[in-house]
Amino acid sequence: MKKVVIGMSGGVDSSVAAILLQQEGYEVIGLFMRNWDSYADGELMGAPTTNQGICPQEVDYNDAKAVCEKLGIPLYRKDFIKEYWDYVFTYFLDELKKGRTPNPDIMCNKYIKFDMFAKEALKLGADYIATGHYARLENGNLLKALDENKDQSYFLAQVNKEQFKNVLFPLGNIKKQEVRKIALEYGLITANKKDSTGICFIGERNFTNFLKNYLPNQPGDIVNIDTNEVIGKHIGLMNYTIGQRRGLDIGGFSDRMFVVGKDVTKNILYICIGEDNDYLITDSCIVDNVNWLFNTKPTKCMAKFRYRQKDNPVELEYLNDNNILVKYKQGIKRITPGQACVFYDGDICLGSGIIKEVRKNNEKLWYL
Repeated sequence: MKKVVIGMSGGVDSSVAAILLQQEGYEVIGLFMRNWDSYADGELMGAPTTNQGICPQEVDYNDAKAVCEKLGIPLYRKDFIKEYWDYVFTYFLDELKKGRTPNPDIMCNKYIKFDMFAKEALKLGADYIATGHYARLENGNLLKALDENKDQSYFLAQVNKEQFKNVLFPLGNIKKQEVRKIALEYGLITANKKDSTGICFIGERNFTNFLKNYLPNQPGDIVNIDTNEVIGKHIGLMNYTIGQRRGLDIGGFSDRMFVVGKDVTKNILYICIGEDNDYLITDSCIVDNVNWLFNTKPTKCMAKFRYRQKDNPVELEYLNDNNILVKYKQGIKRITPGQACVFYDGDICLGSGIIKEVRKNNEKLWYL
């Protein structure tokens, strides 16, 4: 009997993934990852707790334990707190300092879930590792999940192709509603549990209050990019991302306003007025940190520039080994430095890069 070590998060997805693996005849072992020290940051960062004073991370562990006990699965627990800080959270902070909008979930998959976790699974005698991600692996290729609304291939596209060897994604071919149904049929404590949101492993909390413990707020001017007029004050550039419209409560404007750029040196937040403002639209970007999952490098394909965005036709120009000019002549709104650009051919995920520079009419935009 082949042995599978599955990452048990305390959520419904990993719970049902474990059930499906059992049904397929695997010997299943659970491994819970603790990547953030919620106790240490409790008072300092306003870390949330339940009514019983238990932090959500411990609730998740208790739920994972209850599920494993019900399914007759042993559960191990491993701390990757230092590794998460070194490889994910430090990267996250460094990117924010540059005025970019990083995606820590992507780096967590690359460095923690499919590296550190996999190595720990091998110590437990694993033939395979598994997670509750909505994605598929076929013939060594990463594919979108059957449930397009839950597909998580975007978050997996920076994982090295070699790291997908001996990986199983049990939820790749079923829809979320079926996952909930199976959990209810088994009477699992996680059946109706809300899906987790927020930063990977850090969870839901007041983002502004959390960040200021690492990057103190530096208030500055909000400038209307169309008129170069100062129209308000921001609370710190790290709290805003390109295309954002919430948190811009400035009177005197009937149309919506959107974040369109940042000047880190001058500490200026640029906004534009109106959803169709030309400043929101760009026609190309440069990506670096390129990770290919497919053997053939395309010159034309489809791409997503953020999670759940529709696929967009793009042309690729290879500048050097680690920089690609991605061109989208149709123009796309709200392309954001620091986010992932993920390439697709139909359902096949070809690879990804991190958006380094946003351009328009062959020129780098001064406000981005």
